[in-house]
Amino acid sequence: MVGPGRPQIVLFGSSIVQYSFSNGGWGATLADVYSRTADVILRGYGGWNSRFALKVLDQVFPKDAVVQPSLVIVYFGGNDSMPPHPSGKGAHVSLSEFIDNMRKIGEHLLPFGQDACHFLSPPPMNERQIQLVLGIDAIKGRRNEVCRPYAEALLTLCNEINVKCVDLWNVIQQQDDWLNTCFTDGIHFTAKASEVVVKEVLKVVREAEWKPSLYWKSLPIEFPFDYGIPNSLSLAELELFRNEQLELPPSTALL
Repeated sequence: MVGPGRPQIVLFGSSIVQYSFSNGGWGATLADVYSRTADVILRGYGGWNSRFALKVLDQVFPKDAVVQPSLVIVYFGGNDSMPPHPSGKGAHVSLSEFIDNMRKIGEHLLPFGQDACHFLSPPPMNERQIQLVLGIDAIKGRRNEVCRPYAEALLTLCNEINVKCVDLWNVIQQQDDWLNTCFTDGIHFTAKASEVVVKEVLKVVREAEWKPSLYWKSLPIEFPFDYGIPNSLSLAELELFRNEQLELPPSTALL
């Protein structure tokens, strides 16, 4: 273990999580924001769905671990909502099973602490772009009308089990020209869409009544900034100013 010990924020999900550490991705930006206060850890990979997540849940988040995550950000739903493959081996998970799986994930993580997890809803997609970039086979079943019930049902579940949820389904569609500016291939996020995700996540953390707070401005910054230089802007202030563009007003697109 690398010291000193500090909070762990784990990203758990599918390719929306894995690719979030690419250039301009929302995971990479969160790691930058928390670079002196918390560790942002990736545990999400392309192709995963909520059914597979349950199979690895105890491995990724063992309840007897000495150090437990302070926050887990969970994303599933895009792969689950794909229609069944004729072979029976596709990523599809029925809506009822998806909700049951997400409930079990929440129940596993919440005992780690008050508000120890929150979910991201499935986002919309650009169906035409998927066809152009990924090919005709990839577009089969990738439909907004099929995915939307999964996003809506997850928001309802989060209200029931008191888990905070970022409504990516609607917040992405609120962006100007979202179909053409938010996706690299019709499914995965551009830097613009990733910035939207970061702003919403940080707002959730800022408004949560966690004690101690995981808000990036509230966490203690590791190692001293004061080098004894008189009459100069402190490095601590520069660190805070560096991410001001990621702040959102309270209570926007948030459950």
